[in-house]
Amino acid sequence: MTIEGNITEITHFVLLGFSDFPRILALLFVIFLVIYLMTVTWNLYLIVLIRMDSHLHTPMYFFLINLSFIDICYVTSITPKMLFSFFQKQQTITFLGCIAQYFIFSTLGLSESCLLSAMAYDRYAAICKPLFYSSIMSPSLCIRMALGVYIAGLSGSLSQLCGLLQLHFCGPNVINHFFCDMPELLVLSCTDTSLIHVMLAILSQMFGTTNALVILISYVYIVISIMKITSAKGRSKAFNTCASHLTAVSLFYTSSMFVYLSSISGGSPGFDRFASVLYTVVIPMMNPLIYSLRNRDIKDALRKLQKRRGHC
Repeated sequence: MTIEGNITEITHFVLLGFSDFPRILALLFVIFLVIYLMTVTWNLYLIVLIRMDSHLHTPMYFFLINLSFIDICYVTSITPKMLFSFFQKQQTITFLGCIAQYFIFSTLGLSESCLLSAMAYDRYAAICKPLFYSSIMSPSLCIRMALGVYIAGLSGSLSQLCGLLQLHFCGPNVINHFFCDMPELLVLSCTDTSLIHVMLAILSQMFGTTNALVILISYVYIVISIMKITSAKGRSKAFNTCASHLTAVSLFYTSSMFVYLSSISGGSPGFDRFASVLYTVVIPMMNPLIYSLRNRDIKDALRKLQKRRGHC
């Protein structure tokens, strides 16, 4: 830490991680390492599979590639640093490193929220406007939507970055978490954080509420369209095209809301940390499974790939 005048400025933070659970540290390390490797492998495999099969070159799988890419970057922004901490008596991170970690994490989280909304619109166009689907979801529109997703996430995160860089940290520098998250940083700041709290409330409305509404409205129209289908087989097929996305949306929003509502209500730090593992580590691993297990197109692509390997 540095001293300027009578103010002590914190130059690094200490991440407690899971150090207060010494008896299960080895087990946690193995679990998190396996989950991380599975997450990266499965998401990369899904990206390669979609790229290799021309039948999967559709808007739905274009967005799925972007989801897998975001999940790989998302989990990589946190997990390697967390795994390395298991071999350290005290894990430290510089102030700028901490801010950078949150900036990347926030950008990817906000981008994923917007991407799930874009994927909901894609399912709406496919089921409610099937005759015009190709013209509505043109390649140029898909690219513009994907760029919009990343720009929106980056913009929302940049506003938080500007707020964080205005804060001063002159007291305790211990973060009772395994990564640099906004609530923990605000607690440690010796600066008035009321404006940042207002900004976070506005951003949560802009991203969380708006994207949730887009998804909700899309599925209201989707359900209405599905109910108009006369054959049970047709309804089942239409529903199956949305089931994976709806599952991913449910996991993303319920896990995020659960963690932050728990922290607001004063849940125990240990419980909050394990709850945070759900949306920072586990959800990125689950997404490729969700989109593969019940997806006939993905299964067919996997069988084709296996046949090619068999012939080789």
